[in-house]
Amino acid sequence: MTQPAFAKAVRPTRVRHVVLGLTVAAYMITYMDRVVISSAVPVIQKELGFSMIAMGWILSSFRWGYALFQIPGGWLGDRIGPRSALALIVTWWSFFTSATALAWNVASMALVRFLFGVGEAGAFPIATRSLSRWMLPSERGFAQGVTHAGSRLGAALTPPLVVWLMVAYGWRAPFLVFGTIGLAWSVIWFAYYRNTPDEHPGANDAERELIHRAIGGRRAATSKSVPWRLILSSATLWTLSAMYFCYAYCISVYLDWFPKYLNDHRGFNLKEMGLYASLPLLAGTLGDLLGGWSSDLWLKRTGNLKIARRAVAVGGFLIAAAGILPAALTSDSLASVWFTCLGVFGLEITVGVSWAVTLDIGADYAGSVSAVMNTCGNIGGAISPMLLPYLVRSYGWEAPFLGASGLCLLAAVLFLRVDATRRIFVGTP
Repeated sequence: MTQPAFAKAVRPTRVRHVVLGLTVAAYMITYMDRVVISSAVPVIQKELGFSMIAMGWILSSFRWGYALFQIPGGWLGDRIGPRSALALIVTWWSFFTSATALAWNVASMALVRFLFGVGEAGAFPIATRSLSRWMLPSERGFAQGVTHAGSRLGAALTPPLVVWLMVAYGWRAPFLVFGTIGLAWSVIWFAYYRNTPDEHPGANDAERELIHRAIGGRRAATSKSVPWRLILSSATLWTLSAMYFCYAYCISVYLDWFPKYLNDHRGFNLKEMGLYASLPLLAGTLGDLLGGWSSDLWLKRTGNLKIARRAVAVGGFLIAAAGILPAALTSDSLASVWFTCLGVFGLEITVGVSWAVTLDIGADYAGSVSAVMNTCGNIGGAISPMLLPYLVRSYGWEAPFLGASGLCLLAAVLFLRVDATRRIFVGTP
């Protein structure tokens, strides 16, 4: 008996989901590599005799390299394509992750961490660009949420593993191990990924048509010239960037100094520090997933892109402000950890939404658009670890966290002015 025609219809392949999975892995590696040092701070200080202020400058050197090379990194991805660009920069930063183990004084470690930051700077802009030609618009919030959830999950898994490696082999061993992981990923990425669905041998015509139809059938931008004047004239982008300054300042407090805070101020030993430093980042992982998913769900049900992005992010910042405040002020150390979990959960709700907006407004130049946002954000991220030791010395450990709570409120106000429907390139779908 002849089967009906519809039974023979070819289902779209799911190469785009494999691409998303590889991107999630890249995000995990970025945060694993950058939080290795925060978990090792107490041991490094003890062995090399670094003061807290010296350590603050070392941590900040990564952030300055990361902030200053965001735009060049995004430009690189837009110019040579994310396949080559991501493989190149992951190889670069993985080398300097391992090279951290060779540092012998403040200057050498600061230089290595700066060069490590230069490499990582392009990661998120280029990864965003790598998804712009693969992910359906209705999947963008989820895609950005799950990728950033991957980064926080990587960060959450890292402290206990670093503590175990340090106890067994010394503080240099984790840097060598994590650098090797990045090198392996870059080989896999270059072998599998292609810059567009049309170039990928594993994507069938049905998946290509699904993607082309969803993004308006446009061809990928092939111009070697990035339209910076148009990008930098976007009021929405600058408001988004100011908001991200507040976000990055706040999250840097937890990524760079929270293990030290638990050990120094809350009195947890090294093994307890490794455990409790992971919990807020696990909560943040859930926040990343919830933020991107709920924003896409809102968009599907209402069709209102502006409100779907705005409401979720504003709500997240308000939750963060409400959680960080009691975490700083309570005298109960365990309660402080749980309130911090709430604060980081709220803070991370906003991340997938923020990066989805760069896709919404940036289209094929999402790499360069997101690089501007991330540059401004990571200027805040660079100031944060450098300023914190001075705040602690002058006002105590409560001061940095009270400041972070206030910045979350400011970020909520700023996101009320972000309009994801105001596309930079008029006429893009």
